[in-house]
Amino acid sequence: MGNFDLLMHGFGIAITPMHLMLMVGGVMMGLIVGVLPGLGAPNGVSLLIPLTFALDPTSAIILLSSMYWGALFGGSTTSILFNIPGEPSSVATTFDGYPLARSGQSTRALTLAFMSAGFGALLGVIVITLLAGWASNFALKFGAPEYFAVYFLAFAAFIGMGSAAPMKTLVSLAAGLLLASVGMDSVTGSIRLTFGFEDLLGGISFLVVVIGLFGIGELLSTVQEGLRFRGVASKIDLRDVFKTIAELPRYWATYIRSGLIGIWMGITPGGPTAASFMSYGIARSSSRKGVPFGTGRPEGIVAPETADHSAGSCAMLPMLALGVPSSATAAVMMGGLMIWGLTPGPMLFATQPDFVWGLIASMYVSNLIGVILVLATVPMFAALLRIPFTIIGPMIVAICFVGAYTVSNATFDLWLVLLFGLVGYLFSRLDYPLAPLVLAMVLGHKAENAFHQSMVLSDGSLGIFFANPLVSSIMIVGIALLVLPKLMQHGSRLWRRAPVE
Repeated sequence: MGNFDLLMHGFGIAITPMHLMLMVGGVMMGLIVGVLPGLGAPNGVSLLIPLTFALDPTSAIILLSSMYWGALFGGSTTSILFNIPGEPSSVATTFDGYPLARSGQSTRALTLAFMSAGFGALLGVIVITLLAGWASNFALKFGAPEYFAVYFLAFAAFIGMGSAAPMKTLVSLAAGLLLASVGMDSVTGSIRLTFGFEDLLGGISFLVVVIGLFGIGELLSTVQEGLRFRGVASKIDLRDVFKTIAELPRYWATYIRSGLIGIWMGITPGGPTAASFMSYGIARSSSRKGVPFGTGRPEGIVAPETADHSAGSCAMLPMLALGVPSSATAAVMMGGLMIWGLTPGPMLFATQPDFVWGLIASMYVSNLIGVILVLATVPMFAALLRIPFTIIGPMIVAICFVGAYTVSNATFDLWLVLLFGLVGYLFSRLDYPLAPLVLAMVLGHKAENAFHQSMVLSDGSLGIFFANPLVSSIMIVGIALLVLPKLMQHGSRLWRRAPVE
């Protein structure tokens, strides 16, 4: 009942004219970000952070989270109507969404996607509501060694459970940690990795890095792929909408299974993209006879959309309760919290209950707003996608550079955006994941400080990370995540090679 009372208090904070306007505006901006290839949720949120400095933290986070939900919805629109995923997590939706739309059932395909997305998001927010208090109380037992162990677990989980090759994930993490160490060491006061550039004394802004990686980098990849917009009819028929809503209960098993997959992948560093692909694969392997997957089967839309949005919602839980983001967008939001002077973690629940529960309550409202707005604006965004990319592309570049310059009004940051745009492009072409780099940049300082404090407490002994059951169990889980996936992969190869008697 404690969490329920706090949630009701949060609704009182979230449902005000000002915050409702921010939710509508955030969802609309998110829809644009999700619809236009080359932007994406992490870049859209990072571009919006400088504009939130005039707002109080609660209003700012409501605006950013609303944009995030809108971006997820927008990615589904382009996947179904144009066979172009606006978000990486929407790729799996194209497999059956676009064929169903091409068969003349675009309203049905869009309604299945949006209602499934709304259900997945609602499921994720309910999980956050139920577990937020427990997670924060559990984290109050943490000291410096426990916090370092949690950061180690986050890094290990990305390596062991990520969809990319472990060595590529390790390289991405190492690059993020190096970038986080640029500037003055907060413990010793020494200057590191500035190479004589005075502009680097204060470190490299993670916002500038994110804008370069996800904005310019993704745009370069889009240009190379020779993007062409070929859409199908995008008019929404209300009769078909209600008819599709009436058929949703027959997919209850897919909803529950995909929601649970999304919850697990959101809390762990799997993320929405991995959740959507995993859910689609499991739905296909467990399906009964009927329309083949890949030709417009409804479960092929329901499964990835439900998992995608439940994972996107649940990614907020470890960020708020433990200070450990499990996705690139959550990492960017966490950076915003730190810029506003808030420290994500268990004390945030105790010192800023209005902020935390106002945000959680706003998730319920903004996702409802998102479902309504995305259905109402499908024709408008479909028309937007018919604008030549030669016009949209330069507009995205201009938005990225303006956003980067507003971070600290430094021309040097514009050169960094170009540099990290090239880095993001190379990472994309070579299949190196970007999310671990952003995670390491956000957590790098915190992990380093926790390690320093642990070494001071133990007089330089690494045994402090196995000094009590809590910290040792976290470290053992982290080590297991590093080792077990590789061992299991090697074991499966030996099993396949074993001769059959």
